[in-house]
Amino acid sequence: MRISELRTSVQEGSFDSRIAELYGSDKLSQQKERWLDILNKAEKLYGDREAGLFSAPGRTEVGGNHTDHQLGKVLAASLNLDVLAVVIATEEPVIRYASKGFSVEPVDISDLSIHAEEANTTEALIRGTAAGFANAGYKIGGFCAYAESDVLPGSGMSSSAAFEVLLGTILNELYNDGSVSAEFIAKNGQYAENVYFMKPCGLLDQMACSVGSFAAMDFADPANPVVEKVDFDPAAYGYELILTDCKASHAELSHEYAAIPKEMKEVAKILGQEVLGRCTMEQLMANAAKIREECGDRAFLRAYHFLNETERAAKEAEVLREGNIDAFLELIKESGRSSWMYLQNVNVNGDDRNQSLGVGLAISEYIIGNHGAWRVHGGGFAGTIQAFVRHEDKDRYIAAMNSVFGDDCCYVLKIRGCGGIRIA
Repeated sequence: MRISELRTSVQEGSFDSRIAELYGSDKLSQQKERWLDILNKAEKLYGDREAGLFSAPGRTEVGGNHTDHQLGKVLAASLNLDVLAVVIATEEPVIRYASKGFSVEPVDISDLSIHAEEANTTEALIRGTAAGFANAGYKIGGFCAYAESDVLPGSGMSSSAAFEVLLGTILNELYNDGSVSAEFIAKNGQYAENVYFMKPCGLLDQMACSVGSFAAMDFADPANPVVEKVDFDPAAYGYELILTDCKASHAELSHEYAAIPKEMKEVAKILGQEVLGRCTMEQLMANAAKIREECGDRAFLRAYHFLNETERAAKEAEVLREGNIDAFLELIKESGRSSWMYLQNVNVNGDDRNQSLGVGLAISEYIIGNHGAWRVHGGGFAGTIQAFVRHEDKDRYIAAMNSVFGDDCCYVLKIRGCGGIRIA
C-alpha cells in the first residue's frame, strides 16, 4: 500500500485489532494517533510511495539478574513499547534512516567493511546488520525508513536492541521473504553491536526483543543459546506489570557494573573455570574459605547469587508453562531478595544518602504485601524497579510512587506476544 492508503486504513479502523494486540485495547486511540503522525512524517519526508509498517519491541528482564554474562539462564519478555517504522524498499543499495530527534547519514551497503570512525553510531549498527546478513548468505538491499521509538532509553528496556531487531526484521521481510529466524536476527544484532558499533554486549537483549512474549534462555553454549518462547500474560490473572523510574542516574557507575562480572569470574577461576555457568554450588561451598581469602566476601556472595538465580530463572519459566501465577510471583520475590542481599546491586556501596532503588522496593513491599511481587530491574544501582501489581492496587501503587519519585515515574506495561514483525 501507499503511505496515504496506510493512513486511510488506520483512520478507518482496519488495524484496530492489530493495534490492540500489540499495545493493549486501552492504548488504541493513543497508538492510532501515533501511527498517523509517523505516517504523515514519512510521507512528508519521502513522498506518497509504496511502503510497509514494521515494529520491534523493547524488553524487560524478569528472572536471571546478572546471569547471562556467566553463561547462565534468563527469563525475559517483550513489551508493548516499540520502535515503529514506515519503510520503503529502494533499488539503490543505500539505507536511509530518519527518526525524531536525531539525524543519520545514508549508509551505502555496497561497502560492508568496518568503518572505525563509525564506532558508537547508528550508521555502524546499520552497516553491521547488513554485513551480518550478507555474511550468512542472506539477501540485502536498500530502503528508506522513518521511525519513532517509545522504548525508554536508559530504562533497562533495551532501546538499542529493539533498533537492531527492527533493522533485521526489515531486511528479512523485504529481501528474504520472512525466511530468517528470530534467533538469527537477534544474534545478528549482537554481531553488529560487538563488531561494528564496537561495544561488547551479551545476547539477552536482542533475543528478548526478537522472540516475543516470555523467552526462556540458556546461554550455556553462547554461540547457540537455547531459547524457548513461553506464552503467558500476567494480565489474564489480574496483574499489571509496572516499572518505576526511581530517578537515580547511571552516570559514574560503570565501575559498579563492571565489578559484578569481574568478581564472578575471579571466583570461577578458583573453581577451575572461566565463568560461573560451568561451576556448581557444591564446588562453591567446598572452596568458600579460599574464595573469601583470595577474592573477598562480596565475590563469594555474588557467586552464591548466580548459582541460585540461574536455576531460579529456569524454574520461573517452568511454572509459567504450568500457568502457576502464585509460584511465579514467589520466585520473583526470591530473585529480588537475592539481588539485594547477595548480588548487592540495589544500593551503591558507601552512599548512605542516595538509595532510591531500595526506597522504591520498600514502598513496593508495603503496598503490594502478599499480593504480587517486586524486584530490582536490569543492571541495578540506578534506573528502574519492576513490580507485578494486582489491578485493584494499581492506582494506589502509582500514587505512592509518584509521591516519592515525582509524577509520571511509573510505566504500566503489557507483555507483547510477538517480537519484530511486519505489520503491513
